[in-house]
Amino acid sequence: MDGAPPFAIRRATIDDIPALARHRCEMFRDMNQLLPEAYPLLADATARYLAEVIPTGSYVAWLVTPRERPETVVAGGGLQLRQIAPRPDEAGRLLKPGLQGLVVNVYTEKEWRRSGLGELVMYTIIEWARANGVVSLVLHASSMGRPLYERLGFTPTNEMSYPI
Repeated sequence: MDGAPPFAIRRATIDDIPALARHRCEMFRDMNQLLPEAYPLLADATARYLAEVIPTGSYVAWLVTPRERPETVVAGGGLQLRQIAPRPDEAGRLLKPGLQGLVVNVYTEKEWRRSGLGELVMYTIIEWARANGVVSLVLHASSMGRPLYERLGFTPTNEMSYPI
């Protein structure tokens, strides 16, 4: 081997929408938040959504493949970008207004878990966000992902949800 890491990570394109949609569905299924009959509906809705937002740059995603099998997607994650209003940070100082990234769809195929791929995806997202002027990142953590996010420095917030 030439010393290259065993996995490659690359930016997703519209050609990757089927893999991205599948990961989103599998993620919700793993969290027991998706009824079987809703799976194809979510996959279709996600594909339509991604076809709109990937070309605009308001959604960016990355996919991980084994270096020896670049056609095999084993993990990935995305970042939904949104403009936020000026507000204070956790310490009460002014948080620079600008883009906030909502980290979504961080998923690793079951047989590839515990290989550091979620961490690879998250480091890639964080570095891309820093390099592209994103002022903060937020996410909704599953119980499976929480230890990783805490290790990376994410902290719990006071966010609540209201269904409309």
